[in-house]
Amino acid sequence: MTKIVALPAFQDNYIWAIHSLDGSHLIVVDPGTAEPVFAYLHKHKLDLTAVLITHHHWDHSGGINKQKEHYPNAAIIGPQKDNVQGLTQLVQENDTVTFDEYGLTLRVFDIPGHTLGHIAYYNDEMLFCGDTLFSCGCGRIFEGTSSQMYHSLDKLKSLPPNTLMYCGHEYTLANIAFAQTVEPNNHDLTQRKENALKLREQGLPTLPVTLATELQTNPFLRCDKPEVIQAVQKQTSLKAADPVSIFANLREWKNRT
Repeated sequence: MTKIVALPAFQDNYIWAIHSLDGSHLIVVDPGTAEPVFAYLHKHKLDLTAVLITHHHWDHSGGINKQKEHYPNAAIIGPQKDNVQGLTQLVQENDTVTFDEYGLTLRVFDIPGHTLGHIAYYNDEMLFCGDTLFSCGCGRIFEGTSSQMYHSLDKLKSLPPNTLMYCGHEYTLANIAFAQTVEPNNHDLTQRKENALKLREQGLPTLPVTLATELQTNPFLRCDKPEVIQAVQKQTSLKAADPVSIFANLREWKNRT
């Protein structure tokens, strides 16, 4: 198993730190600030191989310049279509990035919606999805459309159920609270809340989480389920029942909470 560690940043961000097989190098995902990365590298006597960026927002990319200054040989990889400053390698859908010393190859999805050029890195074991899919939620639609965001989430749903999802923020408990207003009879949500509370009480992340769990509990991945459709229609007086309309109105409902 690849060792992946959550480095907390700001109020609720996670920078994901991926260890090489020999434990001497590190890849980091979405460093909004360099300080937690530097502290971890120094504490464990590691060298920085690469930085992976999912989108341009400052809390996911703000550490690039300092990392380039201190680790000039590290690759800075990110989305071709999202105007991230400081990248040394641009990637888009169907590209792959390979790190032999990690035994790791990640493919790239274009997943617009939160931003127009947002990407995800994935294989059959792990998914780094920034601010598109959250634990029991999804990101706000700042630059794209509801249709784009829905289809981006649909791409992520296509990955194997046991894929571990690593998103950019610790929003699980707040997202579960909203999900329970949508599906109050979802017993999987009740169990998930209990598990999440135990983890947070111990100061532990609620991430990663399997896509199987997301498919059981995340209302934004369940827009074809009768209870979600009925809840959205009741809340918004929507007549349509197609998944994109349900998703758009569900996202607007969440925006108001």
